[in-house]
Amino acid sequence: MKTVITAKVRLYPNQEQVAQFKAVTKEYQRLCNLVSQWCFDNDCKVNRKKFNKEMYHYLRAESKEINSAMVQSTYRTVETRYKTVETQLKQRPYRYQDQNTGEWYHEKRDLSWLHKAVKFSRPQADYVRNINYSFVEQGSKISMNVLGQRIKVAFNGNYLNFFDPNYKLGTAKLVQLKKHWFLHIPVTIETDDWEKEHNQHIIGLDRGLRQIVTSYDEKGKTSFKNGKAIAYKRRKYAYLRSQLQSKGTKSAKRKLKRLSQKENRWISDVNHCLSKTLVDTYGQNSLFVLEDLSGVTFEKTNSNKNQTRELHSWAFYDLQTKLAYKARKSQSQVLIVSAKYTSQRCPKCGQIRKENRNP
Repeated sequence: MKTVITAKVRLYPNQEQVAQFKAVTKEYQRLCNLVSQWCFDNDCKVNRKKFNKEMYHYLRAESKEINSAMVQSTYRTVETRYKTVETQLKQRPYRYQDQNTGEWYHEKRDLSWLHKAVKFSRPQADYVRNINYSFVEQGSKISMNVLGQRIKVAFNGNYLNFFDPNYKLGTAKLVQLKKHWFLHIPVTIETDDWEKEHNQHIIGLDRGLRQIVTSYDEKGKTSFKNGKAIAYKRRKYAYLRSQLQSKGTKSAKRKLKRLSQKENRWISDVNHCLSKTLVDTYGQNSLFVLEDLSGVTFEKTNSNKNQTRELHSWAFYDLQTKLAYKARKSQSQVLIVSAKYTSQRCPKCGQIRKENRNP
């Protein structure tokens, strides 16, 4: 089985190289927006052959300093973004309420629901392995394409000590985070497949807000991860956001953006720690069973304002994805089942009772 993780490599460019990075990422962003508009104008029904025929030579003439491989990469970047948007639309169908009956209905969405082309608002650039970037000088520097030339950039190479020579490096992405520059390199790792015959543990997991994760294993052991401290911190973030939003000044908006980024990093770290603990606790050859929350809606809940906000904002899916890739690395598997009655069904006898939800 192949598992893909991303290595976030810190670059250390000098002032001249910083200017070159800014120029190439802005130019790549501009070309991606041109390709995105072309894709939208063609009702998102395009392919590589059509791109080469209609857009490749136009883009080469439009930007003569960017090399041909990066021009080709713009199509892949745009194609990937539209596939991501399409997946998001499918996972979040359009919901509406019947005014007469009060019942909620949903309608599936696809790319035809888009009213305008997807916009690339952040400067970035994709680098193909061994064409646009490569490791040189015994792995101490990275050789990278910029506009009209190639440069050698120092980087933090400590992560190389954890990589196996058999790992496959893919197309990287050059991005700027605040004042720092990073090269995000996808790394493909070959891992042994999970086999049902060798399975040692079966763990049922229920995600919530009062108890972030409740686990029940094949030995009848139940574990809880209380979410009281997490809920308190989230309410604190919500209060700070409301205070900043009421100001409406430019400085408040900048502070609001930093606060949002800080909260997202904290949520990601919480889910990382939870998923890592689960995988480390049960080890290899384990089966983790999660309920499918992709189509779950909270419109019918009689919750107050704070509870509704927490229900809609907690990153349930992020925990699922982190657990899935960590499980694959340890020869384990994540199984997604219907969420219906998962909190009410007794794990021993299978009886469904509402009282089981809050014992």
